[in-house]
Amino acid sequence: MATNDGEPLAASSTSSAKPFTFSDADSPLPPLSLSPDQLRRCTDAVGAFKDKLLMPGAIQKEFSFLQSNRMSPSDAKSRCSVALDSVNSDKNRYTDVIPFDKNRVVLNPCKDYRPAARGYINASFIETSSAEGISRFIATQGPMPYTFEDFWEMIMQYRCPVIVMLTRLVDNYRMVKCGDYFQAEDGPREFGNICIVTKRIRTTDTAVVLRHLEVNYIESEEPPLSVLHIQYPEWPDHGVPKNTLAVRDIFKRTCGVPTTLGPIVVHCSAGIGRTGTYCAIHNTIQRILVGDMSALDLMNTVTMFRSQRIGMVQTLDQYIFCYKAIVDELEDLISQLYSSSGDSYAMQGPTCFLKKTKQSLVLNQLLDSVSHEDILELFSNNGGSLATTLAGLGFSLMQIMIT
Repeated sequence: MATNDGEPLAASSTSSAKPFTFSDADSPLPPLSLSPDQLRRCTDAVGAFKDKLLMPGAIQKEFSFLQSNRMSPSDAKSRCSVALDSVNSDKNRYTDVIPFDKNRVVLNPCKDYRPAARGYINASFIETSSAEGISRFIATQGPMPYTFEDFWEMIMQYRCPVIVMLTRLVDNYRMVKCGDYFQAEDGPREFGNICIVTKRIRTTDTAVVLRHLEVNYIESEEPPLSVLHIQYPEWPDHGVPKNTLAVRDIFKRTCGVPTTLGPIVVHCSAGIGRTGTYCAIHNTIQRILVGDMSALDLMNTVTMFRSQRIGMVQTLDQYIFCYKAIVDELEDLISQLYSSSGDSYAMQGPTCFLKKTKQSLVLNQLLDSVSHEDILELFSNNGGSLATTLAGLGFSLMQIMIT
């Protein structure tokens, strides 16, 4: 984001912060413990987003509004003078996806000492709030061979602890979508004055590939920067995954990264479609958890993103996928809370849990009027979702939360 005087952000000053280690995100995080206020907000958000999903016409209308209010090519051109400078043109994977001057990432001189380049890399700072607990992002294109060093220079300068890669190197049509800037399983790789080493690699059950990388300047005596590289290669270009599991797995592994560290880098090929979709999902959930209920206005979130990088969230399918992934993750957070509330739910099933947690005369009367079989049927039909089952019984999670 630009500062008040319009100058681009300087490199992160968080290098003295507690180092991020691979173990912080290599294993699934323990279930997030929701406070009563967070539970209420999550429940309200699930209801609001689910209501919207029941009205596909309304979602389509929102996306149509976003598309009709896209920045004109001439306006965009006037805001991207550095990216359009002839000295930088070969650094753009796509000529129509370039960063705005006001919030572009600026590099210190590395291999490119041409003054006209002005520290250019095709990357943009993305944020909606400076509130504590809300991740900052750098949205960028898939690196190309002649921008590999620039990319790693960015990681080092801004002390980025996580890279989220949402593309394959080559798609099913044999089109190159991203250069191989990260695979170092056969030994260290050098990019100019920067060296990367793979310390560990594994693939999760959701087909997400995790790499623990160490990055450092070749002649530096300082400890290397630990970077978690997360690749999800199964997300199709301009499309959406078959389900939300992998994207939510990525969220679970990154939402706990301290925001006092550097920004989370997210890229696909152009750095707007899949990248914008993931950032919208991640940002919306985090804002709900910290109490910013303006996050329920997904259209406004995407509008803010598009004011920082052109074309964020490219397709209607991606926009709808945002709604679905947010609902799934919030429901999962709610259900985890109740599954960890004691053996009565985890071991004996929803009926026993509800019977043991009912607190008010109203709930007693309601539960006494519903048969065991009806509750089990609702629970099964709703895919094991406690929130949806409760809604089918006529009350909310908050009602049984109050003691």
